Amino acid sequence: MKITGKTGIMFMLADPVAHVVGSHRLNARFEAEGLDVAVSPLHVPAADLASVVTAIRRMRNVIGFGVTIPHKIDVLPLLDAATPRAARVGAVNFVRREADGTLTGDNIDGAGFVDGLQHSAIDLRGLKVLQLGAGGAGRAVAFAIAEAGAAELVIHNRTEAKARALAADIAAAIPQCLTAAGANDARGFDLVVNTTSMGMHAVDPLPLDLTTLSASTAVAEIIMSPEITPLLAAAQALGCRTALGKHMLDEQYKLVKELLGL
Repeated sequence: MKITGKTGIMFMLADPVAHVVGSHRLNARFEAEGLDVAVSPLHVPAADLASVVTAIRRMRNVIGFGVTIPHKIDVLPLLDAATPRAARVGAVNFVRREADGTLTGDNIDGAGFVDGLQHSAIDLRGLKVLQLGAGGAGRAVAFAIAEAGAAELVIHNRTEAKARALAADIAAAIPQCLTAAGANDARGFDLVVNTTSMGMHAVDPLPLDLTTLSASTAVAEIIMSPEITPLLAAAQALGCRTALGKHMLDEQYKLVKELLGL
């Protein structure tokens, strides 16, 4: 990849940053299409998020940035505008920078996740889904699951109040999907979706009691590194169909291009 003063620069804001592989995958796609765009991760602690966003406004060759753990919710009030889906979800994962420094956020996590399930031949229509996690990515994925036609969605989160709040938001917006907070018990579900960060590190506990998981239940991740998390490895050993987190970002590529006007 040749980077010059004419190259459009993107950042990926994260904390921690060592696990970020999305920048590499996006760079590969941009280069394959001959687009003069380069993406680099930035390690930005939460306390510095506001000052970094302010600085990006003044960087005239920056065309936008991605946002991942733990900034997807906290970045929203730092922007000038948000797309309707980002505003409804209450979280952002990509931001467009205009020539005058104006920042507009979007959230394409949910659309990317649903489209990514096609790689595993998983159709959400009529399914009973257990989602683990109710953070920034979890909010986007939950709305997308309901919109894609799931019959029932149960959300589990370590802080139960967050799960209840998200379930209430979805129930109000998409009443045809029966949505509630619940336990991390996979019995009776067609699909389990992990939207937590548990699995990024080898010392992380599993987000699910594996004794409740059977081969008839599919398991999906949004974590990209490692590609096969301990949860996916355990699910595959049980004979479950699995969906990888990398497909979620791969399916967001065309939406990133649209947001940035590439």
